Amino acid sequence: MTTTTTNQRAQRTTTRRFDIANTGTIFTLAALACITVIPIVFLVVASFARHWYFPALAPREFSTRAWEYVASSSSGATTALWMSLAIAFIVTILSVLIALPAARALALCEFKGKRILVFLLMLPVIAPPLAATMGVHHLFLRLDLTDSLAGVVLVHLIPCVPYATLMLASSFANFDTDIEAQARTLGANAFDVWRYVTLPAAAPGLAVAAAFAFLISWSQYLTTLFIGGNQVVTLPLILIGFQRAGDEATTSALSLVFLLPTLLVFIVVARFIKRDASKSI
Repeated sequence: MTTTTTNQRAQRTTTRRFDIANTGTIFTLAALACITVIPIVFLVVASFARHWYFPALAPREFSTRAWEYVASSSSGATTALWMSLAIAFIVTILSVLIALPAARALALCEFKGKRILVFLLMLPVIAPPLAATMGVHHLFLRLDLTDSLAGVVLVHLIPCVPYATLMLASSFANFDTDIEAQARTLGANAFDVWRYVTLPAAAPGLAVAAAFAFLISWSQYLTTLFIGGNQVVTLPLILIGFQRAGDEATTSALSLVFLLPTLLVFIVVARFIKRDASKSI
């Protein structure tokens, strides 16, 4: 009888703890959803608002003026959007190509000065952005790379390559090189080993590194402003310009346009990682 009562109490305690844990999880997810969704809803409403002034809780009038202006050629948003996409894609590809062999060496090889090299990789991330950009601008002036697309791509690589390298290095940390040796024993050449063994093993880390490189390049404002000048105009430059001008509706519409590619990148990467994980099971 005593044993039965003890078991029942233990079951009740476990059930109570489980309910508390579930409640905490639900509350956390709800809070995260609100933090994520509410600003987006606000941007959507503000992009259609007309004469929405404090302390009014909702717009008195709605208009499509902001979206019509953003879609028009006079705003320059479409050209800036394509420029931003082109730069981000170029930077992503170059970052991955540079980071892939570097990350493999950092993860699988031991050599003198490895910690110093990792520290040097982190310097562009640690250094204050304004100070780093001013130094790069001075160097690019001497090399005649300012006010050019090539200069903007190169300056975007400075923060993107370290992030991509460190993320890929963590992906290679648990990589078993014996698999490559077995593939070579079976007659695979160096290219086939990379294509059918190394790259599939590093695919999840590669996807995450590419996503971060894209997002970092996509959101660059200060570096593009200093190096690109008025010749290379990207979406962040247009967005900040309208924000400073006080046009809240157009700023909100451009913010949603700016947000869309980042959401698409996250969705694509998440689906790719999920599919890769399901294949490996």
